[in-house]
Amino acid sequence: MKIRLVVTILFLLTGFAVWLYRHFFRSLSLPPKPRTIEQVLVAIGPSVEGRLRPAFDRVGATWPPRDLILLAFKAERRLELYASHANEKPRFVCSYPILGASGSLGPKLREGDKQVPEGFYRIELLNPNSRYHLSLRVNYPNADDVEHAREEGRDLSTLGGDIMIHGGSASIGCLAVGDTAAEELFFLAARAGLDNIRLIIAPRDFRKSNRAAALEDAPVWTVELHKRIRTKLAEFPF
Repeated sequence: MKIRLVVTILFLLTGFAVWLYRHFFRSLSLPPKPRTIEQVLVAIGPSVEGRLRPAFDRVGATWPPRDLILLAFKAERRLELYASHANEKPRFVCSYPILGASGSLGPKLREGDKQVPEGFYRIELLNPNSRYHLSLRVNYPNADDVEHAREEGRDLSTLGGDIMIHGGSASIGCLAVGDTAAEELFFLAARAGLDNIRLIIAPRDFRKSNRAAALEDAPVWTVELHKRIRTKLAEFPF
């Protein structure tokens, strides 16, 4: 009985120590808000490089990378990281679980629909002072989103925005990947430069299944969009 009690206490103490590290000691590595991007890079750079550089070396990818490609799969709740340099073929580096994302399969059409967008995007801004640790803002709505809305007569001022890839584990309309992944993506994006990052958000991983995304009441142009996504995904090994 005493042994069981000791084991239980040790288990609880271990859990508390992990919580304390994640919520207090780990935060000491970042300067207090407001902070600059460069301050964040100085704070997280050594640990991020220590974690990621071996993965880059293992697949023969250049460090630091010149070009980054992010593939996000809504059904599988997975974000894949690819890197290339100059004319190199993109190399798969690692993947991150998507811990939080709302909505269902299908594109985002309006503010408040809780959908994660689908399509071909860029990263347009890094936020070192995010409420969700660190975040990367997606350029939704992009030109395609605006064109489709205009063709359908939707109000362009109500398409929504501020779609992020961010830390934490909960999200509405964004992609929450956890604090560690957010730090790694933030660091890589800053070092590569925002103009050198591509993001594809797909309803599912079409490389592993030819099955179309099952959508109800989806716009007719969604079929063509998913065909384009399927074609582009074929360029990336998995």
